[in-house]
Amino acid sequence: MTEPRRPGPDHVELRRAALRIALRISAACGALVLCLLAVATVYLFSKSGGPGPDAAEPGSVFVSLDTRDLIRDMIVVGLVGVVLAGVIGWFSARSSIRPLSDALARQRRFVQDASHEMRTPLAILDARVQLAQRTSPADSGTGQALAQIRQDTAALTELVDGLLEAATGGEVTPDAEPVDVGALTAEVVKSAAQLAESRQVSVDCATQGGGFARIRAQSLRRALLALLENALAHTPDGGRVTVTVGRERDMVTVSVADTGSGISDVDRQRIFERFVHSSSDSAGTGRRGYGIGLALVQEIATQAGGRAELVRTGSDGTVMRLVLPAAKHGRAQP
Repeated sequence: MTEPRRPGPDHVELRRAALRIALRISAACGALVLCLLAVATVYLFSKSGGPGPDAAEPGSVFVSLDTRDLIRDMIVVGLVGVVLAGVIGWFSARSSIRPLSDALARQRRFVQDASHEMRTPLAILDARVQLAQRTSPADSGTGQALAQIRQDTAALTELVDGLLEAATGGEVTPDAEPVDVGALTAEVVKSAAQLAESRQVSVDCATQGGGFARIRAQSLRRALLALLENALAHTPDGGRVTVTVGRERDMVTVSVADTGSGISDVDRQRIFERFVHSSSDSAGTGRRGYGIGLALVQEIATQAGGRAELVRTGSDGTVMRLVLPAAKHGRAQP
């Protein structure tokens, strides 16, 4: 005997959307009924002041109507019409969003399956790296490279676990302990510097205050990588990318500056929108757009109570900044 299928988060949200649509239809019908009642009432009262039966010609036929009863009946009929309109709107909305519900269910299943399947090869990769570390001194170049690979594997595993958690409808809770923004930024910059070596682009990191922030470590890592990838994509060979961690009152900031030619063919107010593309390849890197990386940075910052912003852009480069609320004393506050 199979267990009854539980409604997923998408199904519940779509049912709420259908209910909102039905309520809006009912409200619109109610307003229309009220207007009709008002017009009918004014019309009846305007006609009630005419000549009475005594003043009419002999043989005339008169029909007597109780105005109060008539208005009451009209109100009842109007309310019934509103209820029927709401019911019709409810069923119409549910039938119209059913294809959307099926599409969301397929998307969620795909993310679940893909995330689950990726966990096994990542675990195998981590095990092989550990075996290789046993035969390589930790202070050697090979040992340091293997340690970095293991850190990257752990970050990717955490990302896959986050995707699986989000796909199953679980709430993503923040880390119990706030994140050291300076330390994590230095780690991400170290990884990005290795990617930039082939193009002779230098990536430097400086700390001018910094501190702890209330944000998931993996989310902050994704945001920093997206900012660095964007900066590297628009920095010509031999250029420089500088990352600075600072503090402004109760906010921790991370600024990413590059030596590219700046943003000139994209509206500055839209660079954090998804799939915003530039029409030129000013840096000569073969990339012609900003994709969804900066949009993800904005979403991550907003979820953490902060923001992402464009500080300046011009012929001498672009500076983008991630601003996050600071956590006091480096530990979670009640």
